[in-house]
Amino acid sequence: MSFDAEWAELKAALSDRQTAMRLNQVGSGGGGEGPQGDLELDHQDLAAVGDAAFKLRRRLGTDGDHAKASTHEAAGSLKQGFDLGAALSTVADTWHAQVGTLQDACAHISHHLASTQKAHAGDEHWLVTRFKYAQLDKGFEEGAQH
Repeated sequence: MSFDAEWAELKAALSDRQTAMRLNQVGSGGGGEGPQGDLELDHQDLAAVGDAAFKLRRRLGTDGDHAKASTHEAAGSLKQGFDLGAALSTVADTWHAQVGTLQDACAHISHHLASTQKAHAGDEHWLVTRFKYAQLDKGFEEGAQH
């Protein structure tokens, strides 16, 4: 495959990817005129968000269920003769499940951003290499014409 064909294929793939990521409208809640164009992030932005998600996941693991044991103990004590005990137990179980869901979401964000960073680094390396070869080919072609 020639460089021109590869370049056209790459441009089409990037165009499809950018179109999928573009925000097409602002909700009716407001907004305002802002800069137009594609979302731009650098590796530091991705790393910072991924790191924050990782730290939040870890904090949820230690602090999210801080009162779990005492809540279940209170629920057990209140179950004898009170409806409040069963309700408190249900609340504690629901809270625990929701903390787990948040932890899973944070892990997903952290892992996704890490893999995105690696993928974009690989794409960038491929592009730089292809441009270097294109310049080399152009130099050879110009040299052959002289």
